[in-house]
Amino acid sequence: MRPSTIYDVATAAGVSASTVSRAFSRPGRVSAGTAARIHRVAAELGYRANTLNGAPVNGRTSAVAMVVPDVTSPVYFGLIHGFEAAATSAGYTVVLADTRWSTAQERTVLDRILPAVDGLVVTGSRLSDRAMRAAAGHRALVTLNRIVPGTRTVLVDTAAGVDAALRHLAELGHRSVTYAGGPQASWADGMRWRSLLDTAPRFGLKVCRIGPYPPTMAGGITAARELLCDRPSAVLVFNDLVAIGMLHALNEAGVGVPDELSVIGFGNVVGSDFCTPPLTTVGAPMRAMGTAAFRQLHRAMNGEAMDTQAIVSLTARLVVRGSTGAVPRPRIRPVAGTARPERARCRAPRVVAAESG
Repeated sequence: MRPSTIYDVATAAGVSASTVSRAFSRPGRVSAGTAARIHRVAAELGYRANTLNGAPVNGRTSAVAMVVPDVTSPVYFGLIHGFEAAATSAGYTVVLADTRWSTAQERTVLDRILPAVDGLVVTGSRLSDRAMRAAAGHRALVTLNRIVPGTRTVLVDTAAGVDAALRHLAELGHRSVTYAGGPQASWADGMRWRSLLDTAPRFGLKVCRIGPYPPTMAGGITAARELLCDRPSAVLVFNDLVAIGMLHALNEAGVGVPDELSVIGFGNVVGSDFCTPPLTTVGAPMRAMGTAAFRQLHRAMNGEAMDTQAIVSLTARLVVRGSTGAVPRPRIRPVAGTARPERARCRAPRVVAAESG
């Protein structure tokens, strides 16, 4: 199949070829709506403009890229360090790109960065599988914590991590757990929720879900407000940043962790061990993941055939700290006639799974 041209994009987008050219080279000369349509069509057709003057299209650049949703997030620190160390030792320069959790920004980043590197690793992508495969048709590409057919992948064994977390809670006497979900389009979020539904019946646990929430501390503060309305005994949180935000909000509300509520995060990021209380978390080997991502990318850049090594799965482990404890004793009901404290208005959990018989 021949590669898509600027004229293919122009026809599909209903604009002139010169408008397509301006959308890539001088975006300020094209309306935002038209530019967005052109970039969307270009991604679907697999068209890539060489927007970096002098960047070789077919030759080697000795540069590789890592694309992340937020370079300031501690979730990605270990990942970036592992990838950079492995790439540098192999003689490559590393380009780091931030998509700011934006699908449009991610498309722009890929358009601009693909001509300038030999390969790239993408994590937290919100693009469709089709768009990711189109990018992989131009440069070697590895995805992290997301399986895209036809590309190499490095992921964390979610099922094993969820199993360890639920076993821990069951041994502490908990009989239900709430999942505070991450972004709706997140592949990792879907896998964690599915693992929860599959695993909970084995431990006699009921599960429900609240969210979605942004994968940030602010998202955790919002999640805590919902938890305060219909308080469970334990909560499993999409990632450590959300969990840390939740701990802050619960402390402000006077809710004792773990005496009144147990909290488990995901990631074991920098800072999860010195928040108050220290966070119990499903630890992902992020630095090892970054190293494995470069090795997968190196295989792809060298043209190795896709085989059983196309998917590398790393084992997660539960790191038990101070945010989990025994199930709270039942609350004593107030004596008849005693005024009850006013409760906040609450939203019900969005999904409830009945305990398996």
